[in-house]
Amino acid sequence: MEPDPRFTLANERTFLTWLSTALALSAGGVAMAAVPADTFVPWIRTALAIMLVTLSALAAGLAYPRWRNIQRALRRQAPLPPPALAAVFGYGVAAVAVIALVLIVLSI
Repeated sequence: MEPDPRFTLANERTFLTWLSTALALSAGGVAMAAVPADTFVPWIRTALAIMLVTLSALAAGLAYPRWRNIQRALRRQAPLPPPALAAVFGYGVAAVAVIALVLIVLSI
């Protein structure tokens, strides 16, 4: 049975949002890596860049499987799968933000 087109299109928009989020995380990681070496402790700057780019890769790599699983559930009229990685992204971005904030405050 075909799901309501509105649900399919909403699922597609969510998929595209995951990709947009991946691009933003990647850009943040590249920007963090490009911060001058004398601004932050170099190894912390590198660690933050790696965390952001890793989150980016996870978001991009898991966007399609998530879309596919939700689409399958919609077609079967089954319960939607839980957002298993939401906590990883939420806490991961929060950790990067807190560490960056501490670095900014310490560099003033």
